[in-house]
Amino acid sequence: MADATVRTAQTDDVAEIARIHRDTWRTAYEDLVPTEVLQAIDVDETAVAWSEPVGRGQVFVAVEGGWTVGFCVAGQAPEDEVARADGSLPPDAGTTALVSVLVEPRWGRRGHGGRLLATAAEHLREAGATRGVAWVPEADKASIGFYGKAGWEPDGTVRTLDAGGRPLREIRVTGGLALLLEP
Repeated sequence: MADATVRTAQTDDVAEIARIHRDTWRTAYEDLVPTEVLQAIDVDETAVAWSEPVGRGQVFVAVEGGWTVGFCVAGQAPEDEVARADGSLPPDAGTTALVSVLVEPRWGRRGHGGRLLATAAEHLREAGATRGVAWVPEADKASIGFYGKAGWEPDGTVRTLDAGGRPLREIRVTGGLALLLEP
């Protein structure tokens, strides 16, 4: 394996982040989300959406050799993302981060996801966060297993999204930010 690193994303990474987002969803969620929804993901529109968190320093990219192979977005969790099923907020709501990791499947199983999560966790701890949450499709066993290896487990909270007329059930996983993964 060529040199593998993780760094904070820069403005010139946005187009590649958007492409990875589209391509990874089309591969990983082809059995969960209707084809027309996946085909409608527009890289230019997605890049506009990614520009804001990149500009705030909340996105990290994994690089192997000269290739950007994945990314992680991590920042303060909005109240609706951390609330309990009854709508109440846990005592640590103000120090809970929302995290999402995507690595292109062709670059998977090479440690990129772990390095991304560990790097994001370090930055989140430095910013005062105490734990993280992530939403994962219930049928996405690979992502559930990935977060489980980092000590993040389902907390019993579920939500159902409308994925182009098809329900997509997601579970919330949560865990500490003192990860055992090597950055």
